[in-house]
Amino acid sequence: MESDQQLIARIKACDLCLPYLPDGVRPVFQFDSEARILVAAQAPGRRVHETGIPFNDPSGDRLRQWMGIPPETFYDPKQLAILPMGFCFPGSGRSGDLPPRKECATQWRQQLLDRLPNLQLTLVVGQYAQAWHLQEKGSVTEIVSHWRDYCCRDQAPDIFPMPHPSPRNNVWLKRNPWFEDELVPELQRRVQSALRFAR
Repeated sequence: MESDQQLIARIKACDLCLPYLPDGVRPVFQFDSEARILVAAQAPGRRVHETGIPFNDPSGDRLRQWMGIPPETFYDPKQLAILPMGFCFPGSGRSGDLPPRKECATQWRQQLLDRLPNLQLTLVVGQYAQAWHLQEKGSVTEIVSHWRDYCCRDQAPDIFPMPHPSPRNNVWLKRNPWFEDELVPELQRRVQSALRFAR
């Protein structure tokens, strides 16, 4: 069986979607098999594509605020894995970034998830990650509003369905104040619990 580092190297060298990516391939993710928290996200945006650092943008600032952790914790792969549904920037459409390419999850996702035996908490961010991880049909609002059905189970990992933290969702957050009033405090408690468990 290949090592984690060998698998990571193969993924970083992947050019499976090159013909469909106007800005070229640059897989951006964070992984270590010791991680206790997984951020299952969508796909890198343009700024993340340019820097090669996951969530190195205003979305990341908000996500870290929701989680209640500083950047040094967020970017510690032994604490936190970041696996978007598509590892490369899919390009821009008329109303924002294009959806993540489906080839990426088919090729790599389960191989990485199978190497995360210590997960205590999974954040499922946005509609594409929710469709894959939760196997649920429905809007992000419908799924996130039932967050207690996912996080309050008797088995690990705890799961929190989340809206995307993009500034594009400011209107959604204003319309759904329960998210920051109710879900975020519980999320922060579970994050701290997972981090304590890791020490």
